[in-house]
Amino acid sequence: MLKDITLGQFFPGTSLLHRLDPRTKLMAVVFFVASLFISSSFWGYGLCILFLAWCIKISKISPKMILKSLKPLVIILCFTGILNMFYTPGEVLVRFWIFKITREGIYTAAFMILRIILLIAATSMLTYTTSPIALTDAIERLLNPLKKIHVPVHEFAMMMTIALRFIPTLIEETDKIMSAQKARG
Repeated sequence: MLKDITLGQFFPGTSLLHRLDPRTKLMAVVFFVASLFISSSFWGYGLCILFLAWCIKISKISPKMILKSLKPLVIILCFTGILNMFYTPGEVLVRFWIFKITREGIYTAAFMILRIILLIAATSMLTYTTSPIALTDAIERLLNPLKKIHVPVHEFAMMMTIALRFIPTLIEETDKIMSAQKARG
């Protein structure tokens, strides 16, 4: 069941995206995430979707892998959508009991769900195409100027790598525990 989750895994490859400098990929993801939060129209999100689709195509990673990375977030996506639909003020479309669905709520819910999906897909692409060691080096090099103000850059980069590295291990251990509990009845 949990073995389908691909979050935080690295898939070796020889594509253009795999060969790209990790610092460039990391900065591209940062700008991509910033553009998701700056954009306020479907046109902006459309451009983000096109860019992400292009990255998926040149990485030669199956779109199914990206969908697998979204699997653990289905409940969060549903919860976010429902809350935004019911609690965003605006022009009421449907009202029942104490709840009301507004036109603005539907738009906000669509934007939030799309934003989360694109955010997770982009960060998944980063971890799929960049080895944890290369990602650590990239984080450390990019944050190197912060050493002048005594920020522990090396420790921060190492902490990020350890967290990314152990996501698959934690998923595997959780799966083993669930299987053992099922076997016990």
